Amino acid sequence: MAEIKTAIGLMSGTSMDGIDVALLRTDGRSLVERGPSTGIAYEAAFRNRLKQALDDAKAITERGQRPGALFDIERELTLRHAEAVKVFLRQNNIMAEDVDVVGFHGQTVLHRPDQALTVQLGDGALLARETGIAVVYDMRANDMIHGGQGAPLIPVYHAALAAMLSSDSGIRRPVTFVNIGEFPT
Repeated sequence: MAEIKTAIGLMSGTSMDGIDVALLRTDGRSLVERGPSTGIAYEAAFRNRLKQALDDAKAITERGQRPGALFDIERELTLRHAEAVKVFLRQNNIMAEDVDVVGFHGQTVLHRPDQALTVQLGDGALLARETGIAVVYDMRANDMIHGGQGAPLIPVYHAALAAMLSSDSGIRRPVTFVNIGEFPT
């Protein structure tokens, strides 16, 4: 039997409305136990800065570049995510040492899969230092390096959900999930 891990997932999507925080326990294959979740809204001024970051990102031609104000907003975004984790842990009476890993998507500011170029703002090492929890990040870029389209967690999560649906609810296979989203280009 696979080891069960406790993970916090962080997401700040294309809506740029805030940070979604969710906890789950999983064996990484077929077990998904969803825990508490919350959303922490961005104020309008920060959302406007993120929207400006989309314009600044249009100048990027290589992943590591941070033109314009992108470097500063990346740091602020990361610190906001760290605070979101701390608030979430306090609200749910969870100790940082009881969490195995934080999955940190960051904020997508550029996604050009046809050019194998994707950029997410977020400093995983800084987030790990601030929270005291191991952080997995740059998942989208790593997926593209290996030939994917930049959504490496979705197929695994959908497979686990399909397995749970089939066994728990009597739903027969095949099961279809549709993931529709927009990417800044």
